[in-house]
Formats: sequence, structure tokens, C-alpha cells
Amino acid sequence: MNASAGRTAPDTEIGASANPAKKTQIIAIYGKGGIGKSFTLANLSYSMAQLGKRVLLIGCDPKSDTTSLLFGGKSCPTIIETSARRKAAGEAVEIGDVCFKRDGVFAMELGGPEVGRGCGGRGIIHGFELLDKLGFHQWDFDYVLLDFLGDVVCGGFGLPIARDLCQKVIVVGSNDLQSLYVANNVCSAVDYFRKLGGNVGVAGLVINKDDGTGEAQAFAAAAGIPVLAAIPADEDIRRKSANYEIVGRPGGRWSPLFEALGVQVAEAPPIRPTPLSQDGLLGLFKGDAVGRGVVLDPASLEDMCGSDVLNRPSLEVVYEGA
Repeated sequence: MNASAGRTAPDTEIGASANPAKKTQIIAIYGKGGIGKSFTLANLSYSMAQLGKRVLLIGCDPKSDTTSLLFGGKSCPTIIETSARRKAAGEAVEIGDVCFKRDGVFAMELGGPEVGRGCGGRGIIHGFELLDKLGFHQWDFDYVLLDFLGDVVCGGFGLPIARDLCQKVIVVGSNDLQSLYVANNVCSAVDYFRKLGGNVGVAGLVINKDDGTGEAQAFAAAAGIPVLAAIPADEDIRRKSANYEIVGRPGGRWSPLFEALGVQVAEAPPIRPTPLSQDGLLGLFKGDAVGRGVVLDPASLEDMCGSDVLNRPSLEVVYEGA
């Protein structure tokens, strides 16, 4: 697959009828940590595979938990760890060392450094360099789904957007301020790189644990992006995902939801979003929920020291005419 994309003029829009130029759709999914990206992606990739599509799921989160639900709770060896181990032994990494299959879905984890021992963003960049060596651009898939943290702002996590490594972005959020803050940041990044001539657009928002309060729908409308699916806050979904079960199995209760999401993901065009200002984002929520109306009370040096401050004369010598 060809992972390069030409630059367009900064103000060029991708219309609703436009299709990605490449045969393979590479889609980056962003969202706040813990919002349910891995849950969404595991079920989405599974449903798309059951519809006959060739799907590759790549976890780009240092926690390496993207594929855990897909594999029933089992973790798979990461590319970065496997590469380091094989390199120390003087051996080359093979596809079978890092890529694994389940019911038609191909999946792998990039991995990352242990806490305090390296930069996660740099790990992502290194992971993509290793993918290149494994022949990433020659692989033949209908869809490549990349799972990225959206609340980490260092360069490596913005790689697909900054370098046109994907055609479109999907954000996962919920009806809470923090997840929509992250979603808005992702929209801001896409808008920024579009101004520089980039081609990546936002395909839409997936609302996870939707409780019906409507803030996420309001955000999508204000940002000019569609809602691709609303996954309800349902006890059956919570219980099954906690047990590492795929809820989108064909014939199951939630199968139509994820099949419809698969269609939306495939067909939604990459559009340029309109990110909200901080006040605009806060305006989606009720005042009592976000502390609106609070006045900032400046602190003084006396406050900081816990007592009155004795002003001592300066010993600095000031020369006339200096």
C-alpha cells in the first residue's frame, strides 16, 4: 500500500464526495486515555473483518492494551520489545513475531518505554521505522486502524496527522468535558496542519458510554463533524468488555451497531473541522458542572509566605546615566 500523500493548497477542502486516493484506508483513532478507544477498535475491526474486509489493527499506545480485548485478555509481544530482544541476539524480527490473527483481524502493538525510562512519542516514531523495515508499504489491507492517545501532545503521537500517514482521523469521546477537550485538541491539530497544506481530515466522532445528555452531539455539531455512532452506557456492554468479550459478534445484540459503524468509518469523508475556543467548549456544559462564574482571586507575596513581608532595600548599585 502506498502511504505517501500529496499536499494540496492550504485552503483546499476535501468535499463530501471525495474518496481517499489510496486503495488502503489508513485511519487514526484518537481519544482521551480510558475513554474506550481499544474497546471501540476491537469491536469495529472484528465487525469489519466479518464483513469480508482485510483489517490490520495497530496499537500505538505505550500501555500496549489495544489488542487485549481482541485476544481475550492476552497481551501480544510488542514490536519495540521484540526488536530490542532480537537485535541483542543478532537476529532479525519476522512478521510472525509481532503480528497475530483472530477471525480475520490482523493485529499488533508498537509498544513503548517503561515509565520514566524514555519518551513515548519517540517510541512511536521508532515503532513506525520498524514497521517500514517489515515492509509496511507493501502490505495489502483494506483498512489499517491506528490507536493513538489523544491527551499526549508530544510529536510522536501526532505523527499520522503531521506527516499525512493517514487519510482521516476519528475521535472517540463521551459526554464529559475532559474527553471533549481532548477531541477538540485533535481537531485543532488537524486544522493546523491543513493550514500548512496537509490532507488529513476528521471523519467524525464516536460517542462511547453515551448517557443521552447530549454534550458530545453538541460538540460534534459545533466542530462541524458528524457523529458516526453512539455506543450506549449499557450494563451488558460494560460487563462483557470487562471480561474481554467481543460484543459486536455477528448475530449478537450489538452487531448491527458495529456493522453500521464500520460502514460509516469506511464512507465518511475526511473534512476540515472547526475547533472550539475554550469558552465555546465550556459553553456546551451547564454552569454548575464546570464552575462558570468563578472569579480568579490573585495571590500576593504575603499569601505565599504566610505572613507579612519585610521589604528590604536593594543593594544594587545604580549608576547615573547607565
